[in-house]
Parts: sequence; C-alpha cells; structure tokens
Amino acid sequence: MLPGPFQVARALATTRILDTADLDAALEILHRDPVANAFVATRVEAVGLDPWRLGGEMWGWFDQDGRLGALCYAGANLVLVNAGPDAVRAFAERARRQGRRCSSIVGPAEPTAALWALLERSWGTPREVRAHQPLLATTEPAAEVVPDPLVRRVGKNEIEALMPACVAMFTEEVGISPLAGDGGLLYQARVAELVSSGRSFARFSEDGEVLFKAEIGAVTAGACQIQGVWVAPGHRGQRLSESGMAAVLDFALREVAPVVSLYVNDYNVRARAAYHRVGFREVGAFMSVLF
Repeated sequence: MLPGPFQVARALATTRILDTADLDAALEILHRDPVANAFVATRVEAVGLDPWRLGGEMWGWFDQDGRLGALCYAGANLVLVNAGPDAVRAFAERARRQGRRCSSIVGPAEPTAALWALLERSWGTPREVRAHQPLLATTEPAAEVVPDPLVRRVGKNEIEALMPACVAMFTEEVGISPLAGDGGLLYQARVAELVSSGRSFARFSEDGEVLFKAEIGAVTAGACQIQGVWVAPGHRGQRLSESGMAAVLDFALREVAPVVSLYVNDYNVRARAAYHRVGFREVGAFMSVLF
C-alpha cells in the first residue's frame, strides 16, 4: 500500500546537529518564548552553536519544507525548545540511538513528558521525576514586600564563604552533592563565574555566615532567571526568602532584563507562597527527570 500524504510529510522531516549557518534561525525560535527558553537562549546568545563552546550539541528538527521548527539542547541537560509531537518523536529517536549522556531532562512540561514516555524503556529508571514545576515570572518589583537592604552582590573575595551555602542548596534541591565525581571542580567554577559576573547575591551575618543567597543564572535581552534560592536552616521561617528575593528582583529588573522568572517544585508550598507574595505569577510549567 502506498503511503498517504501525512506519512510522506513525516518521512521528509529530519533532524541534524546545527552549526553556525543555523544561528539566526535558532535564535528566532528561542526568542519566541524568552521566559521558557532562557536557559538555552543564554548559552546560544553567548557562544553560538559550536558544540565545544556550547557544552553540548544543538539538535534541530526540520519540517517537510526544510524549515527549522524545533530545537533540542543535548549537553549535561537535555532540553526541548518549541517541540511539537513530531519533533518530540524525532528527538526521542535520536536520543535513544545515542544513549543517555545527560544528567537530567528538563523543559516545558507537556513535550518533556512526551519525550520521557518515549525514552523511559531504553534509558532506565531515573532517581526522580518532577512532573510539574510551576514556571513563575514578573515584570514588576515587589509591591507588598520590602527588599532586604542587607542583600548585596557577593564579592570575589567571598567565594570561599559562599561555597558551603551553594553546596547545601544544591544537595537539598537535587538530592546529590555537587562535590561528587570531580570533587566539585566544575561546580566551583560555575559559582566563581556567577560571582565574577556580578550575578550572585547574598546576605551575610556579622560573623560571615550566609543567611540568604540567590543567583541570576540565565540572562538574555528578553528575560532572566533566578536560581539557587536558599536560606540557612537556622534562619528559616523569618521570611528572609521574601525580602531577599525582593532585593534580587529589584536589581534584576533595574539592571538585567525586563522579565524575571524562576521555576519551583510544586510540592514546595512554602517557597511558592513566598514567591507569590513577592509578585511572581505562574506562566507555565516545567518538568524535570533526574538521573
């Protein structure tokens, strides 16, 4: 039996690794949703599509007319961008053939769930699946929370004091220590990069203890994303996360981007309530699969 038109169209669609010639088309797709695509867009805007500089490959899905329609960043994380059902299937097949090289799959909830459903049998059991992580954003400074005047940029001479808080945050959030494997060299380099670029913020006690910290991890012209929010265990319940986030939000809106975003685990009711009081509102949902 001859294939129907839909089968022919699907057969003509293809995926391949993108290169420098595809940069403009890739950026056009990334800029369609600056909030959801902040992580990938930050990398591409900074270094282009060269895999060595990008820290991974950028896969592109092309429709039957040869137009680039979706992306998949394949590095330490596997991240879908603008992927409809056909693109998800194509990326899943490419990922299945290659085998798992990433430590997580993360991205918009619906296509990420579809991707994982296609990969689960061949990629094995993950450590954790976080199926619904609200994506929050705001364009206004906090109206009901006074920014903490003691929250400030972390200085380069304070990295050593900051590191224990960063390690504690990562371990609590991800479930494993960032010091495992290479002894934390890559993680320490990332922390140092954020401090050096002026995107790490903290409130220190008089004796140098970190009471609150957060970073602006992803930055594009259209949006930025706050990450790594943490309050020292002995100081939780004092609303330091609210006043601290209000301070970081003020800086981000004033000096970084017109939209500030973050995503949070749906089970973290306390954090979600704090972000809501600061002024963040849900604009979508992410999903993460952690290995």
